[in-house]
Amino acid sequence: MIYLYNTLSRKKEIFEPSQDNIVRMYSCGPTVYSYAHIGNLRAYIFMDTLRRVLKYNGYKINGVMNITDVGHLTSDGDTGEDKMEKASKRENKSPYEIAEYYTEWFLKDAKKLNIELPEKLCKATDHIQDMIEFVQRLIDNGMAYEVDGNVYFDVQKLKSYGRLSGINLDDLKAGARIAVNEQKKSPYDFALWIKAPENHIMKWQSPWGVGYPGWHIECSTMSRKYLGDTFDIHTGGVDHIPVHHENELAQTEGYSGKLQARFWMHVEFLQVDGGKMSKSLGNCYRIEELEEKGYSALDYRYFCLNGHYRKKLNFTFDALNASKIARSRLNALLLSHKNGKETCDNQKLAEYKKQFVDAINDDLNIPYALGVLWTMLKDMPCSKDVFDLALEMDKIFGLSFDSLKEEVAEQKPQEDIPQEVKELAEKRAEAKKQKDFALADELRNQIDKLGYLIIDGRQGFEIKKK
Repeated sequence: MIYLYNTLSRKKEIFEPSQDNIVRMYSCGPTVYSYAHIGNLRAYIFMDTLRRVLKYNGYKINGVMNITDVGHLTSDGDTGEDKMEKASKRENKSPYEIAEYYTEWFLKDAKKLNIELPEKLCKATDHIQDMIEFVQRLIDNGMAYEVDGNVYFDVQKLKSYGRLSGINLDDLKAGARIAVNEQKKSPYDFALWIKAPENHIMKWQSPWGVGYPGWHIECSTMSRKYLGDTFDIHTGGVDHIPVHHENELAQTEGYSGKLQARFWMHVEFLQVDGGKMSKSLGNCYRIEELEEKGYSALDYRYFCLNGHYRKKLNFTFDALNASKIARSRLNALLLSHKNGKETCDNQKLAEYKKQFVDAINDDLNIPYALGVLWTMLKDMPCSKDVFDLALEMDKIFGLSFDSLKEEVAEQKPQEDIPQEVKELAEKRAEAKKQKDFALADELRNQIDKLGYLIIDGRQGFEIKKK
């Protein structure tokens, strides 16, 4: 039995698919105007873990994920430039070239992270006519209205509006939280179709003039096309709850009169050094940047698995160092069991398996499941049976336990560390002890320029050549 937390009901519920043994699942995908950073990628590790748990329980998945290549404005409140258009001007390429380039990078990062993508990836620009027909249906149903080439959803026509995020329109004063748009009947009405300026690149002919779709309409249109009026699970980040998913849910119900998804599941934010991730702060790290610093994508995946998806996760390089060291030790333990010749207690092994299954089926309690794995590897005699169960557990973790031999074979012999680097490392350790973190960071940078990495752990630090 699987229990999943449903944002819509605000509680854990028993999950079973509505049709046969197939889970119909929609996941909010990337807006491909730039590289995906590690905060974005946490959401897809969560999506992948959920898919793995469902498959482990014997379900088949009909998964759909959008690729947003038009309509996502720089503000969620129907203002600002289209992100694709802005990127097009920044890089002097067509929006379609931008979309192709960054989609390819996203797919590469997903592969490095062992993220299994949904069965259907669909681009917004391939579904413009479907969106136009969806908007027209909303107008015909009396749920939307057109003003000067723009089409808006009338939130006051839907009594249930706000149930996902918990907002109550009656308790809010017009314009108190969002800018007033004179075209809108209510400041909470949102754009379904946007009139295109003369110089806008991505635009299409519609019954309301030349324009382009709003961000929210693409997900409603494509999820309905491929999964039906009501499907099983919708995933995304918590930042989607108050605007994107609230509006998506509303317009879908306005179209069909039915609930779009039975379960809404959201992953919490990734913070960096205890604060918000921001381009202005220079902390929107990419997988490629982590690799340049000597970490692998799976080090980052392991780091993410140690935090529950519904809790904020704080990324620091010290924490990533700890994950790198822990994963290395985990692999060493796994290898000892893989090569082990001892026999083990099958009943005890079955108990570990039950603890593992109970954990993953309790709203994806992966941190606890990892703890079960560690305890089993340390507690049990070195046995191939233990390794085989660990391989089964890796169907959930996605940490490539099956390639341990190759990974160990590829490790380079330890090189001698120059005395200068050792002295800088000792000074940095002392600076950290004295809580002089500015000096510690400066010394780390000096070590980095000399071609070496400092990996911090509970027992001290380790120096490695880059």
